[in-house]
Amino acid sequence: MYDLETRHRALALVRQGRSLNSVSKETGISRYALRSWEARLEPLSRAAAPCERCGPAPQTLRSPAAYTYLLGLYLGDGCLSAGRRGVHALRIACADAWPGLIDSCREAMRQVRPENSVWIVQKQGCVMVTSTSKHWPCLFPQHGPGKKHERVISLEPWQQNLVDTHPWELLRGLIHSDGCRITNWTTRVVNGATKRYEYPRYFFTNKSADIRQIYTDTLDAVGVAWKQANRFNVSVARKASVALMDAHIGPKY
Repeated sequence: MYDLETRHRALALVRQGRSLNSVSKETGISRYALRSWEARLEPLSRAAAPCERCGPAPQTLRSPAAYTYLLGLYLGDGCLSAGRRGVHALRIACADAWPGLIDSCREAMRQVRPENSVWIVQKQGCVMVTSTSKHWPCLFPQHGPGKKHERVISLEPWQQNLVDTHPWELLRGLIHSDGCRITNWTTRVVNGATKRYEYPRYFFTNKSADIRQIYTDTLDAVGVAWKQANRFNVSVARKASVALMDAHIGPKY
């Protein structure tokens, strides 16, 4: 049984115009399987995976820290798309410049839904880390029509409990999706001479006031000082707060 990532990779070779025979020889996958995947990609015999949230008595998530990190990525650069038979695709956009982020995102998805395959779809300048499941809407109830900044975004009580327990994982996901760590500079006159000083700073930028509120509330909870830099931008610049962010988040990689 081939996983979805393998199937997507093989079909990508076929879509490049290569023959089924050449792709079969390179991958070791039969031409019959390649033809069948062109008609239907997902396996028919896959059993439905359990979901901790949609049963009669919701259970504790298997990987709460990984989920909280993935929640931050979803709020920043993620979306859910409905497919056939109630299946939804979770997609997180990750820039090609940060291969470590791509790996972290894929690993978080695998930990949250280990029964489901995770694969990447290459776009211009970025990849979409993708996984399909009927249960992604159970895990991300913020899903809805329209752009996130055009509708209300709020955490469910069970999500807030996870954030309270794993605040740095949420902050790391938000910074990895819609944030950055940069080096600012300023000048100061000392003994009549102008000197240049550099200092690190974190920015988080998101059009959704609700998501910015989730971010700043979590910063308050961990003792990080922040200020509103402009309409959509939150800044962390105080030395002690930057050091705290560095200890738990650090730059993208």
